[in-house]
Amino acid sequence: MIGESPTPQITLAQRLHIDPPLLVSLLLLSGLGLVVLYSASGADLQMVEGQALRLGIAFATMFGVAQISPDTLRRWSPWLYGLGLIMLVAVLVMGEIGKGAQRWLDLGVLRFQPSELMKLAVPTATAAFLARMSLPPRFWPVVFTGLIFVIPAVLVAKQPDLGTALLVGSSGMFVLLFGGLRWRVIAAGALVAVPLIWLLWEFGMHDYQRRRVLTFLNPETDPLGAGYHIIQSTIAIGSGGMYGKGWLKGTQSHLEFLPERHTDFIFAVFGEEFGLMAVLLLLALYGFIVMRGLYIAANGQDTFSRLLAGSVIMTFFVYVFVNIGMVSGILPVVGVPLPLISRGGTSMVTLFAAFGILMSVQTHHRLIRS
Repeated sequence: MIGESPTPQITLAQRLHIDPPLLVSLLLLSGLGLVVLYSASGADLQMVEGQALRLGIAFATMFGVAQISPDTLRRWSPWLYGLGLIMLVAVLVMGEIGKGAQRWLDLGVLRFQPSELMKLAVPTATAAFLARMSLPPRFWPVVFTGLIFVIPAVLVAKQPDLGTALLVGSSGMFVLLFGGLRWRVIAAGALVAVPLIWLLWEFGMHDYQRRRVLTFLNPETDPLGAGYHIIQSTIAIGSGGMYGKGWLKGTQSHLEFLPERHTDFIFAVFGEEFGLMAVLLLLALYGFIVMRGLYIAANGQDTFSRLLAGSVIMTFFVYVFVNIGMVSGILPVVGVPLPLISRGGTSMVTLFAAFGILMSVQTHHRLIRS
């Protein structure tokens, strides 16, 4: 009829539940990661092929999760969260120990790390709970929301795995912040956090974790021990200069001065071989992904979608910030990989599943509007 607006055309990307800007940026970062890993691993083609295979699985997982509507995720959230809590408790009781940590469940056919599941279950459950409340949340909803993410974060920290505990706790905290947490509540929480930090230092941290913090404050106190990682990584980054030493020509990594160069400290390899200008481009690419994620969150179809998408993308930002911060010496070493660049397995699949949630929020929103 005259005066009616034409029906919007649904694109192929929307039908496949793909967000093209986000997909292209993830492909660019993943390709760059393979290039850097080849050098960091000492030209180990087998390691690169293994990483490419894991990336293929991760992208397939992302596409699969993107097909699930936000409303379905909301309905599944209590079951996913409950399953994750049960498995975290099972890890503490009967988990497999490796490298001094009890983080894995051996299910026979596979070895699973339940804390990775909580990176998705916590923000989903927190967003589902808070979306049913009036916003900004009042006192008791804030308390109950806090318990949803504090309990699994504490269980993960006891494994011990402070890096993953930080990400799990951050994912829930971001839901609260996006829900409109009042400033006086934030100030009160900061005051309560001071004695809690002291209690954590005295009774909740292992000796090696305390040494990491003290080493972060002054790495030169133990240059051949606890401070070795930070000192060598900052040397590698600084020696790259403006344009780097060139691909496969990094001395700190190839002469094996740099520890964990294909996982936690791969950013130092990148900085040494490609220099400051490439580092700025890498940060710009990460920044684009974060901004795209925030755009998707701001345009979510309902409160649950907006809270979940905002938490997911800001947790990704914490991933990037913590890794680059610890490698460059402005944060303590906590064992968080550099997203899409470091060699990874389960953590990479979990991360891409989170991007699948972002694509679901964006594309299902558009289909409903159309």
